[in-house]
Amino acid sequence: QVQLVESGGGLVQAGGSLRLSCAASGRTFSTFNMGWFRQAPGKEREVVAAITWNSRSTYYGDSVKGRFSISRDNAKNTVYLQMNSLKPEDTAIYYCAATSGGRLRFPSEYNYWGQGTQVTVSS
Repeated sequence: QVQLVESGGGLVQAGGSLRLSCAASGRTFSTFNMGWFRQAPGKEREVVAAITWNSRSTYYGDSVKGRFSISRDNAKNTVYLQMNSLKPEDTAIYYCAATSGGRLRFPSEYNYWGQGTQVTVSS
């Protein structure tokens, strides 16, 4: 088992920045690939960004490329999502998730999920 706890969400104006953190406990964090997903009301959960266990590969959803950055610190059992140039359409609940699999874009690939943190971007 691995437990995931997100933090760092909140209300920000368009054009602003936020940094989300996801702290992991339980099984060895460094063996898992990690992803950030988001879900807005009435919409499906979508991938925001993902990173492999060794940070060698990252993936970004088309809507956030060039604005968001994912990173991890295995010594601190934490994965981060730096969000810049935020837009109102980024408003959603953001979830971090862990997987031993390789299909990082797909929510169904992930075994463990956090409870989510709300991000609201005002215009």
